[in-house]
Amino acid sequence: MKAFVKALGEVWGLFVEDASFTLAMIVCLAAAAYIVPRAPLPTTWRGPVLFVMLAVALIENVARSARVSRDGRKL
Repeated sequence: MKAFVKALGEVWGLFVEDASFTLAMIVCLAAAAYIVPRAPLPTTWRGPVLFVMLAVALIENVARSARVSRDGRKL
C-alpha cells in the first residue's frame, strides 16, 4: 500500500508542481462557472473576468515564489 501511495504522489508531482497555484486555478474556474454567470454582467464580460481572475492568481504565485527564492526560505 505504501508503494501505491508513493507512486500516486509521484504522478501527482508530475502534473502539479505548486498545489496552492493549482487550487487557486480550480477556485477561479469554479467561480467562473457558478458565480460569474449569476452576476449582473453582460455575457461578453465573462471571458475577461476569467482572464483577470487567472492573471491575479498567477501574479500572486509568481510574487510569492520570488520572495521565497530571494530570501532562501519559505514564507
